Amino acid sequence: MPLIIKIETKIEELSNDFDLIPDIRKELLINFAEYISTKIGEDKEVNLTFICTHNSRRSHMSQIWAQVAAEHFLIPNIHCYSGGTEATAFNLRAVRAIMDAGFKIEQKDESDNPIYLVNYSDDKESIKCFSKVYSDSFNPQSDFAAIVTCSDADKNCPIVLGAEVRFPIKYNDPKEYDGTELEEEKYIDRSEQIGIEMLFAFSKVRVV
Repeated sequence: MPLIIKIETKIEELSNDFDLIPDIRKELLINFAEYISTKIGEDKEVNLTFICTHNSRRSHMSQIWAQVAAEHFLIPNIHCYSGGTEATAFNLRAVRAIMDAGFKIEQKDESDNPIYLVNYSDDKESIKCFSKVYSDSFNPQSDFAAIVTCSDADKNCPIVLGAEVRFPIKYNDPKEYDGTELEEEKYIDRSEQIGIEMLFAFSKVRVV
């Protein structure tokens, strides 16, 4: 299943930067990979829900990069979702950062919370992205891992109902650069950091 060529090129580039990941984060990412390996070893579906307060930036980026990392490493039965403690919209700045990496994105409507179809291959179903609470019916309601990508969500969700395990893989919010001349650069930086870490994690998954 070939990925879009520009995405394959970006994956190769990001995979060369695994050494940039601090050891303390590598340990967390390896624990995350162990969870996935265990589920696969039990021949079970792996449902991953990435959670951030507004489900607008980091959680969507993480959902997308995790799904693509699974496809890149040919890891089966991985289903990635995202949600928040409240719904807003997939932020346009984050959408543009994902497009910069090579993803093809189609906006399906003009609502305040539009649906985006994120394409990474001509052969695979698009990733459907829109802002929602993590408990939305679109997402799994049980037997999933909650990956908390921001400190606010980590504090506001001490318990994620239905989750069988929780991983606090937090990222700084690029929102602080909104409206500045560093805005585009910082959103791309965050997307690439998430890409590097998701690729590293999935590179550690064992498929028997």
